[in-house]
Parts: sequence; C-alpha cells; structure tokens
Amino acid sequence: EIHIKEPIEKEVNPHLLPGELLLCEASTVYKYMQEDGSNRGTYGKLVCTNFKISFLDDDSASDDNEPQFKNKIVGENDITLQCVDQIYGVYDEKKKLLTGQLRKYPEKLIIYCKDLRVFNFCLRYTKEEEVKRIVSGIVHHSQTPKLLKRLFLFSYASAAPNNTDGRNQTVMFETLEDWRDELERTKGNVKYKAVTTNEGYRVSERLPLYFVVPMCISEESILKYDGRGIPIWCWSCHNGAALLKMSAFPKEQDDSTSQTQKAFLDGIYKTISKPPYELLKVDDLSSSLPSLQDIQTAYTRFKQLFLIDNSTDFWATDVKWFSLLESTNWLEIIRRVLKKAIEVAECLEIQHTNVVLIEESATDLCCVISSLVQVMMDSYSRTKSGFQSLIQKEWVIGGHCFLDRCNHLHKSEKEEAPVFLLLLNCVWQLVQQYPPAFEFTETYLTVLSDSLYVPIFSTFFFNSQHQRDTNKSGESLKTQSGPFRFLTVWDWSVQFDPKAQAFLNNPLYAEKPKPDKSQRKTARFKHQRQLSLPLTQAKPSTKRGFFREETDHLIKNILGKRIGKFINCSDEPPNSLREFYESWHSKPVDYHGLLLPRIDGPEIKVWAQRYLRWIPEAQLHGGGTIATAAKILDLMEEVQSLQVKMDEERSQAVSGDVHSVPMLRNSARLSSLFPFALLQRQSVKPALPTSTWKDLEDEDDLVKRDDEFVDLSGDML
Repeated sequence: EIHIKEPIEKEVNPHLLPGELLLCEASTVYKYMQEDGSNRGTYGKLVCTNFKISFLDDDSASDDNEPQFKNKIVGENDITLQCVDQIYGVYDEKKKLLTGQLRKYPEKLIIYCKDLRVFNFCLRYTKEEEVKRIVSGIVHHSQTPKLLKRLFLFSYASAAPNNTDGRNQTVMFETLEDWRDELERTKGNVKYKAVTTNEGYRVSERLPLYFVVPMCISEESILKYDGRGIPIWCWSCHNGAALLKMSAFPKEQDDSTSQTQKAFLDGIYKTISKPPYELLKVDDLSSSLPSLQDIQTAYTRFKQLFLIDNSTDFWATDVKWFSLLESTNWLEIIRRVLKKAIEVAECLEIQHTNVVLIEESATDLCCVISSLVQVMMDSYSRTKSGFQSLIQKEWVIGGHCFLDRCNHLHKSEKEEAPVFLLLLNCVWQLVQQYPPAFEFTETYLTVLSDSLYVPIFSTFFFNSQHQRDTNKSGESLKTQSGPFRFLTVWDWSVQFDPKAQAFLNNPLYAEKPKPDKSQRKTARFKHQRQLSLPLTQAKPSTKRGFFREETDHLIKNILGKRIGKFINCSDEPPNSLREFYESWHSKPVDYHGLLLPRIDGPEIKVWAQRYLRWIPEAQLHGGGTIATAAKILDLMEEVQSLQVKMDEERSQAVSGDVHSVPMLRNSARLSSLFPFALLQRQSVKPALPTSTWKDLEDEDDLVKRDDEFVDLSGDML
C-alpha cells in the first residue's frame, strides 16, 4: 500500500540565491519518508542547480509549519552539491553506485549526504526524458571533478550584494596587527615576534602572509628552506612556555642534504632551548598519532552506522551496536588525540617546557592538537568569538587544506580526510563534559560542521591564504570587474535569524569574573601547590561489575566503547602524566582555568546530536537535552520580562529578543532530534526471533556476552 499526497497542481519554483542557476528538473518525483515499510511520502519536483539539489512539494510553497531552527540558505529538502557523499540507483531492487556516464537509468535514486541525511526518490512515475536529465545532471554536477572557479562560491560572490553584518568580533589574522594583538593578549611578545618576511609569498605559498617566530630566528633562516624547519608560534601559556609547530623536512633525501638540514635544525633548537631556563620538547605527530589514511578509514566505517536507509536496517545494527561501533576505531582515535593534547598541556603547565609539534606540512594534526590545547588551557578559546578566532588562526590562515581534505572538487580521494571534523568531535567531548565552561553549545558545533559543505562562505573552501588571495580577482567572470566579496562563515546572520541563533549560545555559560591582579596570582599559586599533593585513592577497576550496575546509564548515554579496552590498554600514560591527570580530576573544576577531558573507558562518547539527528528511531519524545533547554529558556524569558518591567526605558533592558523562544514552552511536542527535526512518527521496533529474546532474558548472561549491550526498550540511543 502506498500512502501519497496528490501530485502538485500549482507550480512550485525553487528559491534561487544570487548567482544560482536552474540546470535541470523533473516533475512527478515521489520522495519517500525514511522507509518504515509503508512507502509513505509525497509527490513533488526534483531540481538541480549550480548550488544544490532540491525537492519541492506543495509544502515548500507555504510558510506553515516552518521549522523554528530554519537555515536561510539550505532548506530541509535541499542538499548542496558539496554535501552529496554518494548516489545509488536501484535497478530491480538492487543498489548500484552511480558515477560518470550512465547507460541505464534507475527507477529509484538514493542520495547519501555528508551531514548523514538520506534521501530516497522514486522515479517510476516520472517521464523518461526527465529521468535521464535529472539523474545525469545530479551525478555530473555532484560527483565529477571540477575546477576551483566552477564552485558556486564564485558565482555567489560575484552576484550577491555586499551587506554583511559588520558586528563580527572574530579576529581574522589577516593583518600584522592581529598577530601583534594576539601576542600581547597571551604575553608572548617578550620572546616572540610577528614577521613580514612572507609578504608577497616570497618565502612560501603554503605559509600565511604574517606569522610569529621566536625573537632569535633571523630572516635568512626563514628564507633558507622555504619556511621548513622553522618553529612557528601558536600560543603562549601564562608561565611563559609556548606551543609551536614546524613543518618537517622530507624524509627521503640523500645523506649530504639530510646532514645539512639536521645541522640547521640543531642550530634552531639551540637558540630556543637554554636549560635550565628554557626547556624544549619536540613531538613528531606523524609517529605518535594515527595517519590521515587511518583517520579517513575509521570515519568511513563509522559514518556507515548512521546512514540508515530504513527502520529494519536500524534495528538490525541495534543488536550489535557496541561491537560495530568499536570495530570502526573512530572513538579510539578521538581518545588518542585527546590524550596527546593532555600530554602537551602537562609539558606547558607543569614542566614549563616549550613544545614543538612536528608534521610534514604542519597543517593537519598540528592544527588539531594546537587548537585542542588552547581550548583546554585558554578560557578565551571557549568563548564563541575566541573559538572562531582560534579556527581562523590555526586552520584558515594556518593553511589547512580544506579543499583537498573535504574533497570539494572531487579530484583525489587519496587526499580526503575528516581532520577538521576530528577536532570538532574532540571539542564536543569537552563541551558535553563541562557545559558551563563554553559560551557556545553542541548545536553550534553541529551547525559549524554542516557549514563545511555550504559553498557561499570562503572559510572552508581554500587550501591556503595564498590560494584564496590569488583567486580573489574576478577577471574571468563577465559580471565582475573587481575582486570577489567572499563571505565568512562567522557571520551567522547569513544562515540564521536572531531566534535561531539563540540555539548557538549557551544560556548556562559561567562568564569569567574580573578579579584584581592579587587574586589572580593567588589562584595560580594555589593551583600549582595542589598539583604536588598526594594523589587521592584511585577508583577500583571498573570491569565486569561496572556493567551490571550501570548498564542502563551506559546505554542511555550512547557509549561507544567496551570499557575493558581502555582499562587494559597497552599505551598507558607515563606516571607523571597519569599523576597530572588524576590530580587535576581530584579537584573541583575551575571553568575558567585548565580543563582536562576525561578519556577513560566510557567517557569518550558518540556525538549524538550530529550523528543521530535524522534517525527517527533514535529520538526521545519530549526528552533529551531539549527538555532541559526548554526549561532554562522559559526561565530566562520570565526573568527578562521582569527586567523590562523594572527598567524605566525599554532600551535599558537586557535584550530579550535573542533568547526568547515561545515554541519551546511545550517541550512535550519536541523530541531529542530538535532543533534539527521536529516531532516525528513513533518507530515500532520489529519483533526479534524467540531465540534472541531467550538469550537476552538473564542479566548475568548479558554481562558475559562479547557484545555486552543489547537494548530491550528501544531507548539505547
């Protein structure tokens, strides 16, 4: 039985952005809901533009039931071309990956997206000519290699009006003054200097125009090897120790060249390391962390668990959820990266040692570790503007190859790796462990991850500052004579109105007080003294008994790893690091001081909001974090209304517009998928075979199974 709406009678046209062109379309396309066996859905029109693939039904024409958290650029049924992961065609009930030229056209189209949405379109009732046009168009424009200037980024920049919000507080690090201000903010200007050696990119195209190096480094040294072997400053700790990064020399070279380069490096290290006053630790990340290929492989396996076609598939994976999750190795990589960041923090904070992170290009894992260390050690990086400035400094200006790592141009899958996504997953672990320490929410991080695939912002669509600058001229486009006016992703008003932006701000953020200098010194001394105290009694090893006592809690929190792996892991931290870690966790948390993530066992979790938000089976009706958020926002609204009454003039009131969210009053109507999806159908769990139920009846048996957790209530996620 097929439950359908009547085909559209009135003409529905796509909403086109400036510079967006309609390329092909097909009418009478049937879009299934996420399949649950009933084939429910709606008829509409499927269109492809130079920006997105879009499905238009009669609901698209009305503003009724418009979601509260609406993205102004990408709608609920829109997929940007860069967000398309894979496209499958169904031929006689068999799925086949679609790439390049097609000889035969499918009766059904399945589009898997990089933000983990899955779209199912039936083309059985569509005219044959329209099927050929739309399928060929979608595959060609989303899957085949393209030139950089063919990205929609350039079409939009040449046609869009330049009326962006000027109130953006993010430091862009495009000027020498920005770097000098950052040096002054971190008190690093005593030992480090901002240099102009790379103006005109005469040193290297992969380095930014301006960067910071130790005072003792000469211009000749920077020029000698195109910037390689030069420690570039990232951040200075309050005690004067600094975090630096360095691009390594190529490993495969002849002996004489290697000897010369080694002598050069030794000279550089001697200028920085002056025991006992200035200590130095060099950390080669390529040997201590997983390779980019390992990260890509793990994430490819991991995301398959969430690209769910139908309800049956979901419940099939549910039975082996933990072993499937562990086999991806994604959470283990997150744990290893967090552990490395703790090691670096311990060197800076306790040992007062400068740390140099080394990597081949210093633009991948160096960016991850340096960013994480700053989020953990610098409370400014936990504010919204501070975090955005950090991403600009370490990633955008720092030269992370977003174009290659996200494979935006579909040129080489060998270069693809979710490095920036790995950082966001690690930051999310900290956000969910210490919510009051962050000015932004997990929704902010989720939206930021989605923005990787929205090609109207230049932020994530270039490999370097040089590439961005050289492609800024609009000479190749007839409509543009001057340079392109690229948007930055940090202007959130482009994507969201003020009410939607409220979900990006944490209402429970503990703002930093402004103590006098004597208080600040006392607090720092106390912190260091406490670290030297004897350790508290360690918690008993949480092996099998832990499962028996905490099964329900673990399941509901979507834990992603069998605990034994962490307890008995072979790469246990050295004693000093373990002492630092346990000593810090034995004290009350200072939300404006050092933050160390908990990395043992079940503390590393799945980022539920990002990975489960499109799966109806995973929702908690009227529950999840939205229930808490609803109450908090209600209370804030009440406080703000009282403030308005108390103030003589409305202009003196605390602004109530941003956090006023009337729809949240009835949180029972919402689910844990909110704000990305409204209340959806209740999923019915299919019956399991009797033999399976029998296996699950006894809790002791459940504990002894290799796949420890099987949820009987459907609330595992």
